[in-house]
Amino acid sequence: MSSKTFLDLGVPAKIAQVLSTQGIDSPFPIQIDSLPDTLAGIDVLGRGKTGSGKTLAFGIPLVARLASSPAKKEASRKPRGLVLAPTRELATQISKTLEPLAKAMNLRVTTIFGGVSQNKQVQALRDGVEIIVATPGRLEDLMKQGVLRLDAIEVTVLDEADHMADLGFLPGVTRILTAAPRGGQRLLFSATLDNGVQTLVNKFLQNPVTHAVDSEDSPVSQMTHHV
Repeated sequence: MSSKTFLDLGVPAKIAQVLSTQGIDSPFPIQIDSLPDTLAGIDVLGRGKTGSGKTLAFGIPLVARLASSPAKKEASRKPRGLVLAPTRELATQISKTLEPLAKAMNLRVTTIFGGVSQNKQVQALRDGVEIIVATPGRLEDLMKQGVLRLDAIEVTVLDEADHMADLGFLPGVTRILTAAPRGGQRLLFSATLDNGVQTLVNKFLQNPVTHAVDSEDSPVSQMTHHV
């Protein structure tokens, strides 16, 4: 493992402190490699499987960049960060990882997925939220109803894009990304670039830097903190 710390990589002190209280003091290889790029606003393509620390690899820069954005001062609290995940279970896991980081930076997170009543999700959006973690189907439903707009999104993350492709979500993902403003930062994580994932990369990522995610490099002691 590298001797680099999260602070060495440019992670805000408040976020590093939250990680430390969770027993996460040493960055994973994918975090060491990618954080300088993601914190700088560069589009990143992360290739690899679950278990490598990729949730924090995109979660840290997502929260840090939104917290430092000029738009943070707006009273409307419109969604400015979006994470798309293929399943309700993964979306819930991602939210649990993001919430303590976001809270430390005075940002709010909500999770949007199908199979349950949308009432609580709609209320959370109306109350004001900066980060949405969502499955594509329910997100599109709320967009069609006029409950949610993506016009203020600054950072978009696609997690397990290959799994979304396998489930037939890529047409919806394409519509969602098209609805978000051009020029925002995009981070895409996928084990493969098959079944149309490469098309997403080509269409929506601008000069992305590729970082390989190798789960075998991850210390077992920290595995429980990452998906």
